[in-house]
Amino acid sequence: MTQPDENHTIRIYVDADACPVKNEIFKVAERHSVKTFVVANSFIAVPRDEPLFERVIVGSGLDVADDWIAERASAGAIVITADIPLAHRAVTSGAVGIAPDGRLFSAANIGNILATRNLMDELRSANPVSGQFGGSKPFSPRDRSAFLSALDLAIVRLKRDGFSV
Repeated sequence: MTQPDENHTIRIYVDADACPVKNEIFKVAERHSVKTFVVANSFIAVPRDEPLFERVIVGSGLDVADDWIAERASAGAIVITADIPLAHRAVTSGAVGIAPDGRLFSAANIGNILATRNLMDELRSANPVSGQFGGSKPFSPRDRSAFLSALDLAIVRLKRDGFSV
């Protein structure tokens, strides 16, 4: 178990620019009363009149939102991202990482996931016109359901480990 940070609170950080599960995050975070930071390079809508949700607009540029999130990721944080390098940074800092499809990033699997991502990136760069490596699979209702379960379970586990909301 990773030790709680000095304030022992659960926080959610959302890599929001292309996140397909923002509404689901808002529902689960509100149900558990978890402070949620929605981080993007441009305006992203968050529920009005709800102090639990904070919109963070960072400057434009490569990895600016990722850097903002990674600097704050620590024990008690849940980072929601499809970005494997950001997930690696978050998990290495003690945070829980969850992809929008519900896949959990952990200390046990993030190294292999990052290595596979880097290998596929190199293969695509070596043969950019072949198209043989495909792209991302379409986001499905099953992915959305898996995400909801993963986020809820992550919050419950953090509470059980001594973190508060």
